Amino acid sequence: MLKEHLSRVTLSVISRIVLGEKYFNESESGRSIVTVKEFQEMLDELFLLNGVLNIGDWIPWIAFLDLQGYVKRMKALRDKFDRFYDHVLEKHRARREAEDFVAKDMVDMLLRLVDDPDLEVKLGTDGIKGLTLDLIAGGTDTSATTMEWAMSEILRQPSIAKKATEELDRVIGRDGWVEEKDIPQLLYIDAIVKETMRLHPVAVLLAPHLALHDCNVAGYDIRRGTQVLVNAWSIGRDPNIWDAPEEFRPERFLGKAIDVKGQNFELLPFGSGRRMCAGYRLGLKMIRSSLANILHGFHWELPWNMKTEELNMEEVFGLTTPRKVPLVAVMEPRLPSHLY
Repeated sequence: MLKEHLSRVTLSVISRIVLGEKYFNESESGRSIVTVKEFQEMLDELFLLNGVLNIGDWIPWIAFLDLQGYVKRMKALRDKFDRFYDHVLEKHRARREAEDFVAKDMVDMLLRLVDDPDLEVKLGTDGIKGLTLDLIAGGTDTSATTMEWAMSEILRQPSIAKKATEELDRVIGRDGWVEEKDIPQLLYIDAIVKETMRLHPVAVLLAPHLALHDCNVAGYDIRRGTQVLVNAWSIGRDPNIWDAPEEFRPERFLGKAIDVKGQNFELLPFGSGRRMCAGYRLGLKMIRSSLANILHGFHWELPWNMKTEELNMEEVFGLTTPRKVPLVAVMEPRLPSHLY
């Protein structure tokens, strides 16, 4: 399944940025306390539990019964993450004691804040664990899910893959891989990413906002302090905004000044304003470069002589919107053998 490989790539990249190293092993035989598969399962459980409807939250006086078993699962998951992050923090604290210590990752920077006497709000161990978990969880599953949806749409329309590889061959050539400096020149790849985020936003409902003033929207009176939930999925499929909104057409973004930075309200995959996703730049870089390289490096086809119209495109609604049926694809190299 393609999602497993994409998740492994994004998890590896994010963990190196946030934690300084991978901290995961491919199998049980390694020295790490958790394997890639186990940590991915922990993240899957985290996203699932963040999106469930817990009866105890709505009827507090029966919360202690834990009728659905969610609280028990949350506590078990918390203990697993605690063991992992205790191991990470122990290694970082031991490294800080060295004379030639130089901060090189996000955990190092957060540990430095713990000792800062000028901070008005003190940062403790639990705070560091929470922040690093947010960074890793927010940057792995979301990026992998977006790329899986992009590949699903590309496999449904081979003409899109043809246009993308033609652009890649023209800009990059067949003698190397796509680098970060090449991304601004890959306009069609960028259009594919935007169209994927329009049709398949990972976060259907953006982070909750509060109305700052009394206002009227489409005839409805909204009082100050009302919690506002923005439905990015519906906006991206609104026929009053988009031509043929149910169709996947990357060309609609070519030559257009529509971006995903929160200023074009018809396309808000990362939100907008103060509550916009803080890691959107990193997420965009990871998605664009990864998608460009897997299209540049490999030919992709559906397995078992499957027809494009047979590909299941159902979604699973929750905190994120992954595919209901994981994507399975067949690939073969398209670059010279010495590059692999």
